[in-house]
This record gives sequence, structure tokens and C-alpha cells, in this order.
Amino acid sequence: MLAAIKALKKKVVFTNGCFDLLHAGHVEYLEKAKGLGDFLVVGINSDQSVRCIKGPGRPICPLEERCLVLAGLACVDMVVPFEDPDPFKLIKALKPHVLVKGADWPKEAIVGADLVQAAGGQVRTIPLRPQISTSLIIQRVLERFGSPGSEAGPGPLGCSHS
Repeated sequence: MLAAIKALKKKVVFTNGCFDLLHAGHVEYLEKAKGLGDFLVVGINSDQSVRCIKGPGRPICPLEERCLVLAGLACVDMVVPFEDPDPFKLIKALKPHVLVKGADWPKEAIVGADLVQAAGGQVRTIPLRPQISTSLIIQRVLERFGSPGSEAGPGPLGCSHS
């Protein structure tokens, strides 16, 4: 499929991440990534890979659900899961025209950057919204509703759970 896209002279953009508990920051980032080309491919970490990166208890949402949500975004053209700790093999196979990561990554630390640049491609970073992250969402839920196993707070509109 990607060979067909490239044959049509489409500019392929690649990014990757865990995308666990997809939020507005993710959507904004992916829309900006799509704006750098014609066809956005999103590599998504497997559940085991997420556990290695984020720690026990993650991912919150399993791979199948994370893929389905990402694929439902208009800006995402293809979602490709990967098992490795990083997407190097996927980038090598894909050979994107543009490799994108969040601006929290120094360009020299972006996996596959050398490969993409050696093939004449670009490596771009996109600023992130620091006030939005999956970790902050999890923290907010725990603050509002207590730790796992504790009683929930008041119900909708302050109603009690009777």
C-alpha cells in the first residue's frame, strides 16, 4: 500500500507513540504532523512496549482500542503497531519523507532521524501542550475519584451514590 502511495507522489509523514488515553494534545499534534505531508502513518507501541516505557499499570487502554481510536481520526491515514522498544525497524521499512516527534525530543535523539535524513527526508519536531498529558489525566482522575478501590466521590450534580 505504501509503495502505491509513494508512486502517486504522496509525501509520507511518520510519527509514533503510545497514545494511551488519547487526548486533545495528541489530536493537535497529529493534525500538525499531517500538515507536513499528504499521508500520515502512525506507529503505535504494543502493550508490552508501553509497559516497558511507562511502567506497570500501563497501558490503560489495550492496543486494539488505541489503534481503533487513532484510525478514527481524519488526520491519520494508517496505524501500524510495533513490538520493539523503538520504531527503528518500522522507519527503515517505511522510508518516510518526513519523520515527526514532539519538541520534547532533541533532534539528535530521535530514533531513525539519521536514516531519514540520509535518504533526503526531513526530521521535524512539533511543540507540545505541556498542560495536557496522559499522566496528568490519570493524576486528575485519582485526585477526583480516589485511588483504586476507594469509595467514589459525589455523583453527577452532587448527588450521592445511594
